[in-house]
Amino acid sequence: MTPTPTLVARDWAEIQERMLVPLYEAVYDRLEVGPGDRLLDLDCGAGLPLLLAAGRGAAATGVEADPARRALARERLLDVLEGTPDPARPYDALLAFSPDPEALTAALPAVRRGGAVVLADWGPAERCTVPSVLGGGPAPRDLDALVERAGLRPDGSGRVFCPFGYADVDSAVRGLLSTGLYPVAGGCSAGAAPCQAADPALAEKELTEALHPYERTDGAVWLPNIFRYVIARVA
Repeated sequence: MTPTPTLVARDWAEIQERMLVPLYEAVYDRLEVGPGDRLLDLDCGAGLPLLLAAGRGAAATGVEADPARRALARERLLDVLEGTPDPARPYDALLAFSPDPEALTAALPAVRRGGAVVLADWGPAERCTVPSVLGGGPAPRDLDALVERAGLRPDGSGRVFCPFGYADVDSAVRGLLSTGLYPVAGGCSAGAAPCQAADPALAEKELTEALHPYERTDGAVWLPNIFRYVIARVA
């Protein structure tokens, strides 16, 4: 049975999205996000990064192209957009945890002068387990080159340990397939909306086999990763 987009989105929301909480929290700490700040998050998924920002008192808005994820995010928060935000209401910070150059360029006018732009992606290959499990996975983007091409002023960077931990292999398979990064799953790429595998049974079988070396004696799966982020400022 092929999982529906809604089920895949729920796997993202219930299993996978929390794996990036250390990254979100590290960035919010670095920016000192708090009451009065206005944040815009590109590819906000099911809304967890927005919830974390709102918990700090910030006004958080997200942009999400995938309808199933966007619907889940709207169950949590009302301010989730389908398209480009209105530049007439400037934001203090723009978050692009899976930066797409075109989407980044389109969103920059909505950030105030001097506002922060945060880009993030996988760290060094030797420090990331998940890309190898996914058959190589996407190569890390050159975040510094993105900052330069966008005409932004560099203002620091950091690395965050984001282990992907699952209760069992089944949860790990469902969580990883929900990212849309597994090669069998329709040739998706990082930052893309969740997609369906051409042969879901084969995708699950291959991924299950790839996860066996990372399965612990209690059945849990542990995949260590490092993510890198860069902070830049709008000139």
